[in-house]
Amino acid sequence: MRTRFIHSVLQLRKRLWAKPALYCLMAVLASFLAQAADYWSAGSLLPEITPDTIQTLLTIISSSMLAVATFAVGSMLASYSSASASATPRAFALVLADDVSQTALSSFIGAFIFSIVSIVALKTGLYGRGGLFVLFVLTLAIFAWVILTFVRWVDNIARLGRLGTTIDKAEAAARTTLKARRLKPFLGGVEKTERTALRGSKVFCDDIGYVQYVDMKVLQAIAEEHEVRIMVDAMPGSFLAPGRPVVILDTEEDPDDKLARRIANAFVIGENRTFDVDPRFGLIVLSEIAARALSPAVNDPGTAIVIIGRFVRLFSAWAEPVEESESTKAIYDRVIVPTLELAEMFDDAFTAIARDGAGAVEVGIRLQKAFLSLSTLDFPGFAEQARRHSALALDRARDRLPLQDDVTRLERIARLLA
Repeated sequence: MRTRFIHSVLQLRKRLWAKPALYCLMAVLASFLAQAADYWSAGSLLPEITPDTIQTLLTIISSSMLAVATFAVGSMLASYSSASASATPRAFALVLADDVSQTALSSFIGAFIFSIVSIVALKTGLYGRGGLFVLFVLTLAIFAWVILTFVRWVDNIARLGRLGTTIDKAEAAARTTLKARRLKPFLGGVEKTERTALRGSKVFCDDIGYVQYVDMKVLQAIAEEHEVRIMVDAMPGSFLAPGRPVVILDTEEDPDDKLARRIANAFVIGENRTFDVDPRFGLIVLSEIAARALSPAVNDPGTAIVIIGRFVRLFSAWAEPVEESESTKAIYDRVIVPTLELAEMFDDAFTAIARDGAGAVEVGIRLQKAFLSLSTLDFPGFAEQARRHSALALDRARDRLPLQDDVTRLERIARLLA
């Protein structure tokens, strides 16, 4: 339960209501904390501000912020709809988590709440001379903050939901997760090999869905407490169905129900995959955007070519050597974790594009050039996977391209990988 609670708290930043609720709380506190100046001994020396002056400013803010907040919500919803329609529904979470839009909406609602609460407090005579001055300063500061936030948000909302922005966000999310996994390839555990693989009793989870998070610290604690080793069988992004174990133990005895529940609770299961600790999901989302662009209804091979370039950049970053100081050693020595397979990463990235773009020679040429570039990187398996996907893409193109001259052009590039 602790794992699920912590993960749920961390996911609040992706909820549209979380930041506005926090800003509303801060607005109410700011309104009442202004009264503290009345207890300050030097408060009588502050300039005298009449309540009518402050009320006029607060009335302007309250009457305008609700309309601005409503306009902001409408604009954000239009951007979310555009992102889902032009890119892929899986990219919706990235657009929803846009920090600039959340900050703008929160600022508008917070300013509205601040003005309403402050007007009520003014009418009740809550503030003295010092409190009125502090409230006046706070009102001017909030007014300036709202103006600056609105200007910044207008520039951002013009791009939010556009296909290019969605691609940028998907690439950034994939890059962040890939870098984190590159630094911790086994989540801090021990690599699964033929020597370390376990074939003992299996632990299952009652939930059906995608693994979103694995609490390695909890698994290590359980393994130390019961003097066993644990091999993770369901990594983040895996779909758990009946009969799919989450872990395998190095004992033939089945664990009791209490221990099995403790192990299962170390896994957070959800209805959808997330970008946080699932490197392959970012590649899949980018591939889906390219596949939609290559559909006959859209017919936009240029977007697919752009995404092929993003894949080259992402895989090049994956192939960069990791400094010894950056690499995290195994701190969970009783937890065995499988390797993120390079073949699966290449499949996630290039299969859909090669299939749906087989009839577009420009896409095929870009794919072959991408495989040629990746084959030159000094990383185990890159050359092999590049050659494999080059051959697959070429076979698909031979079946779809009507002109032999186009096929010959692709074959000429593909031969450079041999």
